[in-house]
Amino acid sequence: MKPTEEVLQDLTQPSNTSIHSDDALVGKVEAAITADDKKRKENEDEPLRRKPALVPIPSTELPRQFEVTLWDVLHTLARATALSWRGAGRGLAEHWGALKYTQALAGGRDSFLGLTDEGHRIADHYKSLQSGELGIGFALTLAEHVLRSRFPDHSVMIVPADTVLRAGWALTSRDKGEKVKYRYRPQYFAEVWRPGEPSLVIPLACKGNHGDAATSADQLASASAHAEAVHIGAWNETPGLLFSTQLPTDGGTMTVHALQAPGSGGGRLSPAEGREPNLNAPPFQANVMPDIHPPTEGLVTPEPVRGCHVQPKDYAWFQESLAHTTAAGLMAFTGSGHATARHLTDRQGRKRFTGLEHAAAMSIQDAAHTLFGTAYVGTDHVFRLNGPRVEAFSGVDEEVFRLLARGDIEEYRALVHAGRHARPHLTYDKDWGGPVSVHADGSVLALRLLQGQEEEPRPGSAH
Repeated sequence: MKPTEEVLQDLTQPSNTSIHSDDALVGKVEAAITADDKKRKENEDEPLRRKPALVPIPSTELPRQFEVTLWDVLHTLARATALSWRGAGRGLAEHWGALKYTQALAGGRDSFLGLTDEGHRIADHYKSLQSGELGIGFALTLAEHVLRSRFPDHSVMIVPADTVLRAGWALTSRDKGEKVKYRYRPQYFAEVWRPGEPSLVIPLACKGNHGDAATSADQLASASAHAEAVHIGAWNETPGLLFSTQLPTDGGTMTVHALQAPGSGGGRLSPAEGREPNLNAPPFQANVMPDIHPPTEGLVTPEPVRGCHVQPKDYAWFQESLAHTTAAGLMAFTGSGHATARHLTDRQGRKRFTGLEHAAAMSIQDAAHTLFGTAYVGTDHVFRLNGPRVEAFSGVDEEVFRLLARGDIEEYRALVHAGRHARPHLTYDKDWGGPVSVHADGSVLALRLLQGQEEEPRPGSAH
């Protein structure tokens, strides 16, 4: 069993991830789509709509050997799941689930990431959970890199698609309103933005598996249907990014298989009609009619197809909903229920975050630390790591919290956009005593040995 201090140091060590994105992958995914369509037809299942075209992501935007650090990936996963409603975490604690993967992968500057013995043990019991969650962490890390390379003058933020969409649509039977009646949806949206301009919104479909390359081809075939389920603007013009993270249990190298769906102008929230967005307005619960509307062909109006369609008249509202949902996710990361709730509608889960604060975060003053000379506020969590107790801290820049807690999203976005290059940090911080990751959005995730205890594990300690 590795000493806890060594585990903490390894979390910030760079490793390499193998990226697969080429014409051969496109061919394998197209073959998987053909096979799935044939099977669905034989079973008399409804045919799936998928992205009309998939192409590789250029190596200039996504190098085929991509350097990552596990702590950065886990920070991305934690932020992405802060608003999820999976049950066990009771809302505000959801993001701590990312910490169970601190020893799941290992690599090095001169090697590729692969599963450790710990990762194999998790896979034995929670195969789909581990591959799915790590698939999210790596997919979103890569998506941010791709989009920041493509749009260097913009900020990029990731937001859970279901939470955003619930501001306008009833997605499941428990949601009030007319139901979408379609279970395929992208897992996340990437919002590419800069202050005072319309955002570009790109659906992201993220999957993971403990199988082989053929399994990833099948997953990307499915991901194409997930990404297709939301149209922003004109029919079939919304871009998309698709990822399948392969985590083989036979000792092979972890590989992320990635493709993109090109879009010619879709996804851009340009207010050609309707009002300008007001990001500081309170969140608004709309009731948008379900279904996506294909264009009229001559005198014939085609039947709508199932899914969610953001039309130009709703662009301002949708941009506001994206901004509020991003703000809610950041506030959930601090453990403040009331600050989270002010940015959500009832259907998005506002009532889950009102009333009692989470037991680990009775108030925002629950935890505060100064890291790299900046004050952060948030919440903490103590658990055992190979015996000794360790302390995790999640939160946001104190100034970010102050702005979002009072609802000033416009000022927050101006602040983080101006500091998007200077803010990010990823290091083993000796003053703190462990790995610290600071992202461009102002969030922080840090881990260290709990002070005032022996570093060596005691015999018989639980871990």
